[in-house]
Amino acid sequence: MEAKQGLNRFIVWMIFAILVVVADQATKAAIIRWVPLYGDVPINDFINLTHQQNTGAAFSFLAGAGGWQRWFFVVLASAVSAVLVVWLWRIRAGNLLVLSAGLTLVLGGALGNLVDRIRFGYVTDFIQVWFGSWAFPSFNVADSAITVGAALLIIDSLFLSGKEKAAPGEAPPD
Repeated sequence: MEAKQGLNRFIVWMIFAILVVVADQATKAAIIRWVPLYGDVPINDFINLTHQQNTGAAFSFLAGAGGWQRWFFVVLASAVSAVLVVWLWRIRAGNLLVLSAGLTLVLGGALGNLVDRIRFGYVTDFIQVWFGSWAFPSFNVADSAITVGAALLIIDSLFLSGKEKAAPGEAPPD
């Protein structure tokens, strides 16, 4: 019974990661279709929808590196995703909601941007936040999922890790 419950938890987290990828890809497809490249659509005084192509990583890191970075980021995202899936599998029997949610959001975001890199060689970014004359670098749903997931992982490591109740039959955390 416990093994089945753990498997069910793992499946739910994988479905959630897939939903993040679907939401990310659907929003990017809408932007590609309806917003011209480098165009913008003001939403309010501090948010625009835009259409950007980022060949680099966060904050366009390595964007002008000449093309090799595409495959570097494909390999990196694939390896990180594999580690996250294994990690989620290993903790499937525990009641580790915040940790599992954080890992799942990072996984879904990594896979969402991985799809773009494989298909196009770049990631489509489209949310632009302004504070007066200063613009935060454009981002997308996958980036948002990674950021929220990372925040949950930090919260878990600072406040929760090791304090959860061990699953039946498991040794308590150190």
